[in-house]
Amino acid sequence: MTRQPATPLDAHAPSYYAATTNRSLDLPRLEGERQVDVCVVGGGFTGINTAIELAERGFTVALLEARRIGWGASGRNGGQLIRGVGHDVEQFAPILGESGVDELKRMGFEAVEIVRERIARHAIECDLTWGYCDLATKPRHLEAFDEDHADLQRLGYRYPLRRLDRAGLGEIIHSDRYLGGLLDMGSGHLHPLNLALGEAAAAQALGVQLFEQSPAVRIDQGSEVRVHTPQGVVRARHLVLACNAYLGNLNPTLAGKVLPAGSYIIATEPLSESLRQDLLPTHAAVCDQRVALDYFRLSADGRLLFGGACHYSGRDPQDIAAYMQPKMLKVFPQLRGTRIDYQWGGMIGIGANRLPQIGRLAGQPNIYYAQAYSGHGLNATHLAARLLAEAICGQAQGRFDLFAQVPHPTFPGGQRLRSPLLALGMLWYRFKDLF
Repeated sequence: MTRQPATPLDAHAPSYYAATTNRSLDLPRLEGERQVDVCVVGGGFTGINTAIELAERGFTVALLEARRIGWGASGRNGGQLIRGVGHDVEQFAPILGESGVDELKRMGFEAVEIVRERIARHAIECDLTWGYCDLATKPRHLEAFDEDHADLQRLGYRYPLRRLDRAGLGEIIHSDRYLGGLLDMGSGHLHPLNLALGEAAAAQALGVQLFEQSPAVRIDQGSEVRVHTPQGVVRARHLVLACNAYLGNLNPTLAGKVLPAGSYIIATEPLSESLRQDLLPTHAAVCDQRVALDYFRLSADGRLLFGGACHYSGRDPQDIAAYMQPKMLKVFPQLRGTRIDYQWGGMIGIGANRLPQIGRLAGQPNIYYAQAYSGHGLNATHLAARLLAEAICGQAQGRFDLFAQVPHPTFPGGQRLRSPLLALGMLWYRFKDLF
């Protein structure tokens, strides 16, 4: 088992992704004053893609990243590109109506298409691989897959779908842990940090001014927004807050609606071709349906990347590999004795109702935000960016407003107590997973 050395505060997490980046960006700190049409705060997928969408529409844009491009969840997540923008979107029918719920579902298809098209248009090398399978550990999961399959067909989903029984699942995964699955060839997986860096390079080529190590420390609101950093200031007609789980105290109201939750990944040593075939023969990404879910896939160089163990307590495991490896061995006991080369974690943003929060600040029509993707960030961020750009262009009616009209509760207990309170609540859902 290999331990990574401590890294500087502004360095990427010591992940497999950081070790295999295919480009570097030489980006400055913000110094002095800049004036643009739009200032974007946050250098993850939401911020980068909002900048691209706006630059393509003719806006001048400055983007401020407190650390490095892709430093947060965008550069260290599981890399699973899965259709959908939320969990149980049917719960919003009383607010949005059945047609609104169907529109959310179709936007969940579009979200993946945006990623697909962006990679193709800008020739971004990020190991994009198609094929994703939901896995059932309970009979009720299989019933849900049947409902999902029928609903996706009703909505005109254009990619191949297959419901797999236990015997059929053997062509996707060799593990006795699962009862069946739903295979989707319109979802897949990729190298998220290389995608983020490639998209940042595309934004830069479109004229976006990108600044790293430039945290926003104060915002002066008004018809012209002024965003202050330690060494400079950006003046803009519009502001987009795209910080998600790392918003901190920049806007306490928004921060209270998103819970930073820890998620963790380990990466094995490169596996032999025969062993890879004995794990995931088609190289599809997979994920189970438990509350404390497991998600895993093979990397382009033949490692198993195994993640999960979402923590709401606010405390990271002292040894991520020691915590995650037993979970991996429950799925694949044939990996006993395999070396773990990388271990890392990070914070994802969870909302109370599990729908991405996309809207404007109350009383501030020129300040926009998007956050709380609740595990669907890789695709939902790209959709959020498009909706933000549409709203800034005056096209909010419809898609943007569909998200904006959904209320989002504030987590109780403030920043100190909300994580422990939610951790207690999640114990009930994990107990239900046993039955």
